[in-house]
Amino acid sequence: MAQKKVRVAIIGVGNCASALVQGVQFYKNAKKDDVIPGIMHPQLADYHIKDIEFTLGIDVNATKVGKDLSEAIFAEPNNTYKFADVPNLNVPVVRGIDRKSVV
Repeated sequence: MAQKKVRVAIIGVGNCASALVQGVQFYKNAKKDDVIPGIMHPQLADYHIKDIEFTLGIDVNATKVGKDLSEAIFAEPNNTYKFADVPNLNVPVVRGIDRKSVV
């Protein structure tokens, strides 16, 4: 049987998204019984942290749009502490609808 993935698209590549993407990278090799602050279980049923696969980022900020998610999470105005190196994910960040331009 093929390995299952949890595919995740992120709307708003801000500080919370930065922490999430970094956290998945940081804890992807955690053991099933590891105690991780803020995470109840590294594995839930058949899914492990490493099974999270980011597929798309959506944002309105020009500093993030057009970049790979791995770069956009560190682009200004984000200011989340960098605690993990995130390799290129080959996940595009595309422009979303800016609510200011919606009538």
